[in-house]
Amino acid sequence: MKRIGNLYQDMISIENLKLADINARKGKLKSYGVKKHIKNEEANILALHDMLKNRTYRTSKYDIFTIVTDNGKERTIYRLPYFPDRICHHAAMASLEPIWNKIFIANTFSCIKGRGIHGAAKKVKEALRSPSGNKYCLKIDIKKFYPNIDHDILKQIIRKKIKDQDLLWLLDEIIDSADGVPIGNYLSQFFANLYLAYFDHWIKEVKKVRFYFRYADDVVILMDSKEDLNNLLNDIRTYLHKELKLTLKENFQIFPVAARGIDFVGYVFFHTHTLLRKTIKKKFCRRVYKLNKRKNILIEEYRQLICPWLGWTKYCDSYRLLTKILNDKYDEVTIKQKTASAA
Repeated sequence: MKRIGNLYQDMISIENLKLADINARKGKLKSYGVKKHIKNEEANILALHDMLKNRTYRTSKYDIFTIVTDNGKERTIYRLPYFPDRICHHAAMASLEPIWNKIFIANTFSCIKGRGIHGAAKKVKEALRSPSGNKYCLKIDIKKFYPNIDHDILKQIIRKKIKDQDLLWLLDEIIDSADGVPIGNYLSQFFANLYLAYFDHWIKEVKKVRFYFRYADDVVILMDSKEDLNNLLNDIRTYLHKELKLTLKENFQIFPVAARGIDFVGYVFFHTHTLLRKTIKKKFCRRVYKLNKRKNILIEEYRQLICPWLGWTKYCDSYRLLTKILNDKYDEVTIKQKTASAA
């Protein structure tokens, strides 16, 4: 496997750091960190350049807090200051992303440009339309995935493609700044994806699995044999424990797709149709219920306030749901255009 060097000097160049600054601040112009940085951005970029050039950069202190996700799970979030850390992470990623993207198989979707949630949904639908190979589903995820990522193994994986010692120093500094891989860092999602990249290849190339889909640590596998899925599950457990020091959650599921559908990336997939996940549908219904009670609301405001859910409905069979909850406003918000490509 060819290893790549001579990346660091271009990464820490003033031009690249300025570009990283522009990308890092997108959608965050009102945040305190960005406002503070803008007041002194030229000096800050020069200071970051010197820190990286002289290898004196050290990860700042994390702001650690807990959130509750849509499915009721608690997540510990680690947040770094905008300057110097977020700019530094974006600069590193600009150099590394083209290299790492070539490692990922086609059916890995998290944090890869052009392969997000809806890309995953499209691929699962295509697999379920196949005449064979999709009768049963194995659905698994990994126990405390981000906190349990082993630093030494992650560093070894990174070194399979990167040999630039300065860049490896920086990545090691970022990796060792917290236990596991901290949720919230810009680079963390890419580290996590990379950690499972060679597991993906093992599944496809060694185990010869035809229908395999991964979004972060959420995995869906389709086969026609329940027995084959059980055997594969045992092999997966062994591989993850031996190669990556990871364990599966005990809530793994093997079931016939026709009986219950596959709950994955916000949707529930059947052979013949696709529905919204129940939690997303409930939030959508609550929002519409409140809006329908408001008098004299402009249709433009109405549409804007439900726009996030309209994006979800575009990729599933939602006509009956939308006509029911939007009732007389259905045509006004032109949902037909939104759902035309939901096949």
